[in-house]
Amino acid sequence: MTAQIAEKLRYKGEDVAMCTNPLSDYFAMGGVNPRFESNCTALWRGYVGRWEIIDGRLYLVELHGTLESGDEASVATIFPDFPDRVFAHWYSGTIRIPQGKQLEYVHMGYGSTFERDLFLHLERGVVKHTRVRHNGTAESESAPEGYEVGAMTVFPRVKKDDGEAA
Repeated sequence: MTAQIAEKLRYKGEDVAMCTNPLSDYFAMGGVNPRFESNCTALWRGYVGRWEIIDGRLYLVELHGTLESGDEASVATIFPDFPDRVFAHWYSGTIRIPQGKQLEYVHMGYGSTFERDLFLHLERGVVKHTRVRHNGTAESESAPEGYEVGAMTVFPRVKKDDGEAA
């Protein structure tokens, strides 16, 4: 599997990459799971969520993706009663936020290593504690900083009605 495009998180006034997919846990619990179209190898899940932590609570505030029907997805697609934001009460686990320069690029999932990882430990959508793991220091000043996908294959869109590329 190709390295994956990260979810977005607003944390302490900063926009960061989040190498965790809390919505996957919602789907695994039997929540509404529309069929997303995957348009590239770096986004097998078919969507990117934007999240915020407000007063120690995790919220889904945006969702971008295309459904297999061709319609654009949004938070309202999954949570029609909460179209603007939804509290992630279903999520208990650890959110990983890579920080600093990249030490090693791994072309699979979220496997790349960075100078630090910030871990947010949540129970039922509430941050219970945080910790930082130091993984080392980049040897080169020119090492890439921040989470990025190194390469991907983009799939052509196919119209459902006549089979021609969109």
